Amino acid sequence: MRASFLLAVFVCAVPAVHAATDCDRECLRSFITQYLAALVAHNPGALPVADKVKFTEDSVQVPLGEGLWKTASRPHGYRQDILDVRAGVAASQVVMDAGDSPVLLVLRLKVVGRKITEIETMVTHTQKEGALFKPDAIQPKAMNAAPDPSQLPSREDAIKLAEFYPAGLKVGSFVTVNAPFAPDAYRVENGVNTAGPGCSRAGCENLKTQTIMKHPDITHRVVAVDEELGIVLLRMNFGNTGSYGPGNALIVWEAFKVYGGQIHAVEAFMKVMPATTGSGWE
Repeated sequence: MRASFLLAVFVCAVPAVHAATDCDRECLRSFITQYLAALVAHNPGALPVADKVKFTEDSVQVPLGEGLWKTASRPHGYRQDILDVRAGVAASQVVMDAGDSPVLLVLRLKVVGRKITEIETMVTHTQKEGALFKPDAIQPKAMNAAPDPSQLPSREDAIKLAEFYPAGLKVGSFVTVNAPFAPDAYRVENGVNTAGPGCSRAGCENLKTQTIMKHPDITHRVVAVDEELGIVLLRMNFGNTGSYGPGNALIVWEAFKVYGGQIHAVEAFMKVMPATTGSGWE
């Protein structure tokens, strides 16, 4: 039963991963730091980019320097890096200020030969854009805790654990797919605690058994796997469920803390966009 549900939701092939030994974790982290510094300085020329670097914001390819580059003013305080050394990918969930207002930024950098070849971003400015929106409530929780190395899954098993989540959303039940949530697993979406300990809505205290709607058209792809911290980042299009306005869907960048054969935490940045929105990186 479990395998059939997982196979049904494997709609995006996981790209081949090649060793990227020329840029370790701190090297990848430094690229995120450089990117954010250049962003608030409105100076994309400060970045070490490849000649044919591709940049997207909200799935649309635009010239580097457009979009949030025009309005970013300062870091707001929260930053969660997800570092995939084997794939040469530096990803981050960041709260920034644009002018005097906080925004949620998701960032993926592809690094090859110490240069940035790909930049993928999504920016959520308001509750109307994000459905939920409490940027000041976002605090570091479980993601940065380093599991005992003996508890860390292989790269392939980490992805399989995370993909129980879209499998459960597809059929409308985490119980049906037997998603392996830890007893105290939680979910935070755009700063709002929507499942697990401390969730205030009826029936949401247990992430696995809470009531969820079916998402029959959900699609996803693997963005990054942090093998040292046990984090898998998925980009998901929830599909048109009739919940976010005509023709709209949630586009969600969801990070999963996985170790010891369980999912311990789910932290998401998300934005309401047309259901037909591709990633821009198909």
